[in-house]
Amino acid sequence: MPGDVLTRRAALIGLGAVASASLCACNTMPMAGVEPVPASGGGPIDVDTAPLVAYVGNPTAGWVQQSLPGALAQALGPAAGGVHVRVDTLYLGNGGPGDPDRMRGVATVGGRSINVRANSTYFPSPTDQALPEQAMQGRVQALSAAFAYRLKRRLGA
Repeated sequence: MPGDVLTRRAALIGLGAVASASLCACNTMPMAGVEPVPASGGGPIDVDTAPLVAYVGNPTAGWVQQSLPGALAQALGPAAGGVHVRVDTLYLGNGGPGDPDRMRGVATVGGRSINVRANSTYFPSPTDQALPEQAMQGRVQALSAAFAYRLKRRLGA
């Protein structure tokens, strides 16, 4: 019965195949931390990232375009309708309080222009090296939330 003998090499190859197949199921696409919420106020939330595309390019500007409307709707609530935001610059620092992530832009609410600056502190983790794009996207989402709440403070809401 030499045909029924399982060698160590075959067993290791089989075990490796099962392990890699199970790990492939763990590699899912990241979901946005702030889901877009439709505004219920006086109009839509408009986010202009054209200056940001020229400054940092894509996909970073696209991440702002995806996350900022939802963050604004969540932070401002029913007052979020009719808000126009132009994001001018975005800087992702090296981490820690000494070099935070920063976003600058101008919001127009009810014909009133408001300069908005937001900071978010990033602390590197070991998983950021394995999944750098997801880490950057998460940083942009955190910065978008900080921007939205900073605008809320500037509005006095």
